[in-house]
Amino acid sequence: MKILLSTYWNIPHVGGVWTYMEQLKEKLESLGHEVDLLGYGEESSIVHIVNEKRSVKKDELLPLVKAMMSEEKYPEIYANQLVSYTELQRYVYELGAAYLGLDKYDLIHAQDIISSTCIKRVIPKDQLLVTSLHGSVAYEIRDQLNTIHRSSTSHVAKAYFDHLEKIGAMSGDTAIVANNWLKDILTEEFEVSEEKIRVSQYGYDIDGFLGRMDTKAADMPVTDKKVILFTGRMIENKGIHHLIDSLALLKNRRDDWVCWLAGEGEKLAGLRIQSEQQGLDDNVEFLRNRKDVPYLLSLADIYVLPSLLDNQPLSLIEAQIAGVPAIVSDAGGLPEMVEHEVTGLIVSKGDVNALANSLERLLEDDDFRNQLGNNAKEFARKHWDMDEAVTRVLDIYQNEK
Repeated sequence: MKILLSTYWNIPHVGGVWTYMEQLKEKLESLGHEVDLLGYGEESSIVHIVNEKRSVKKDELLPLVKAMMSEEKYPEIYANQLVSYTELQRYVYELGAAYLGLDKYDLIHAQDIISSTCIKRVIPKDQLLVTSLHGSVAYEIRDQLNTIHRSSTSHVAKAYFDHLEKIGAMSGDTAIVANNWLKDILTEEFEVSEEKIRVSQYGYDIDGFLGRMDTKAADMPVTDKKVILFTGRMIENKGIHHLIDSLALLKNRRDDWVCWLAGEGEKLAGLRIQSEQQGLDDNVEFLRNRKDVPYLLSLADIYVLPSLLDNQPLSLIEAQIAGVPAIVSDAGGLPEMVEHEVTGLIVSKGDVNALANSLERLLEDDDFRNQLGNNAKEFARKHWDMDEAVTRVLDIYQNEK
């Protein structure tokens, strides 16, 4: 088959969706399929098919979109800045996809609700569209409407993205989700037909990841203490501010640990200030973006993910592959990934005391910590096998043909 993997987000980028697309492309091509990648690029200044190096500039399409969507004709679109920005961006993306051409593909596999909605409007008749949803955009936007996008018209944006969530999930012939948490949200809250949805957890290139665990960067931190590790985006939903508060409590009890925070994002500067104010300069180190996460995990004793909202993060999958016991919150799909006191520990999201207690428990009990890590590694081998994951995706493709 000739397959197009499409996303509304910038590609390449740092994040789970891009990793998923890369690994799926590689595996599909190894099975003899041809795969192209479509998305925004160069900080949303172009729409491009990455591997073909074909693109169209946003500036060439935007005047047409603005003429079609003038404020005089559609004042409701411009009532909220986030809504108007998203509408312009998604119609530019839609025009870009049509300009670059979709006729040659047997199947298009969209990776988000916006891409799915756009592709549905310009896809050739009778061409198959499958949509993978890597989380709830509507839920993420709701959080942002209380913080960075708060305004007097936030209710307009909420209604807009709730509607987009529904039509995006329903645009494809099938919607693939990674867990029952997201399936339940779509069917119960957004009224997406249950028959439309298939639950299929992610896979991962396990051997490739293990093969990179010996490769380290030149600027490695050095310590003889136990290592607590977080890897991911420095954003509100990852709950890192709660982790720092927990570490402050932990420091009052013991000082045999350091915490490495690897990643970047909008909250990085604020988290640095919070850490300093909590007196954690000697305990917490911000490592920014790293290309040697597998090596960091080889040094880690505990992986921690205190998310307030999460789906099926690849960072946790990587920790399990590396055999590192994880402490996670009960947010989103995380409880479906970790079995409490078997492959890791689960705490209530936002519960600073519970997180500090769990960290202390694993620091104190080496045998228990090591057993959790061994169980996690065994679980990962069975559960995150990439071959099986791609077989499930191909079954979905075939069933829709």
